Amino acid sequence: MISRNKPILITGVAGFIGSFLAKKLIEENYFVVGIDNLNDYYDISLKEKRLEFVKEAAKDKNNFSFHKISIEKDKELDFIFKKYDPSIVVHLAAQAGVRYSIENPSSYIQSNLVGFSNILECSRKVNSEHLIYASSSSVYGGNRLLPYSENHSVNHPISLYAATKKSNELLAHAYSHLYKIPTTGLRFFTVYGPYGRPDMAPMIFAKAILSSKPIDVYNFGKMSRDFTYIDDVVNAIKDCCFKKAFVDKNFDQKSPNPSSSFAPFRIFNVGNSRPVELMDFVRLLEKYLGKKACIQYKPIQKGDVISTYADMTNIKEWINFESSTSIEKGLKEFCEWISLYHKSNA
Repeated sequence: MISRNKPILITGVAGFIGSFLAKKLIEENYFVVGIDNLNDYYDISLKEKRLEFVKEAAKDKNNFSFHKISIEKDKELDFIFKKYDPSIVVHLAAQAGVRYSIENPSSYIQSNLVGFSNILECSRKVNSEHLIYASSSSVYGGNRLLPYSENHSVNHPISLYAATKKSNELLAHAYSHLYKIPTTGLRFFTVYGPYGRPDMAPMIFAKAILSSKPIDVYNFGKMSRDFTYIDDVVNAIKDCCFKKAFVDKNFDQKSPNPSSSFAPFRIFNVGNSRPVELMDFVRLLEKYLGKKACIQYKPIQKGDVISTYADMTNIKEWINFESSTSIEKGLKEFCEWISLYHKSNA
C-alpha cells in the first residue's frame, strides 16, 4: 500500500493539468508540494491565475506548499525532495508543443530530457513509492493504425517533442528495472477545458473567433483529434497515483508487451476514445461562442499527425477508468469560461 501520510509532489503545478490535479488532491485533504518555474512559454498571468485557485483550495487546510524551481536545477530539486520526502511524484512539468520543438529544440532537451533525468534521480534518492509522469499521444508518430494501442510500436516519432516523450518512457523503464521504482507513464490525448494551454487548438481557435480574426485550419480540415476533458484526465491520474505499477508476471521477453515489463513499469493511454473531426470541432465552437469563424485552409504542418484515437482497454482494466465528458458538454463549459476570460483580458 502507498503511504497516504506523506506529501504528493507535483511538478508543473501551475500548468493546465497540474493545477487541476493539485486542486482535486488538496480538496480531498492530501498535502501537495507544487513545483513550477513559471516560464514565459505562454502568458505567465494564466499560470498565476491557476496557482490562485490552487492556493484558494488550500486556504483553510494549509496543505499546499509552492516552490518556484526549474527541474533542470538538480541541486534545488534535490533539496525539495529531501525536505518533503514525497510518497508519490506526479511529473507534469515539461516543454510542451509539437510546433515549438521545431523552432527551439534546445529547450526540449533541457526540460524534457535533463529535467526528467533529475526527477528520476531525486525519486531514487528518497525512495519514492510511485512516479507517475506525462507522456503524450504524439509518441505514436508515423503510426497509421487506429485506434492507437499501447501495444503498438512507437519507434518512429515525427517531432522532437514526441522523441523526448518516448525517451522519457525508456528512461523510466531503466530506473524501474535498476532501482525497482514503480513508474507509470500516461499518454495524454489533446487535453482541453477551462484554463487550458493557449498554444492548443481550443484556445487558439476560440480566441480568434471571439476577436473576429481568421483561424488557420491545417491539412485543409482533414484532421481529427481525440479531445479529452480536463476533469476526466485528472480522475485518471489520481486513480493511477494509488495503484502503483508492478511487475507483469506474464511478461514474455521473447514477445514483449511494450506497455508492461519484468520491471514495475506501466504505460497507459488517457483519452476519450471518441475522435472528433476538426471541422465538427470548429462548428461546435461557433455554436457555443455564438460567432462564425473565418477559416483559412492550409497544408499540414511539420510534425503534425492527421488523426489521434486512443484505445482505452488497458487503463479501463487497470483502474476501471472511462472518460465521461462528451465533446459537446466539455466544449460548452470551455466556451463559457473563455468568453468571460476573453472579456476580462480584452
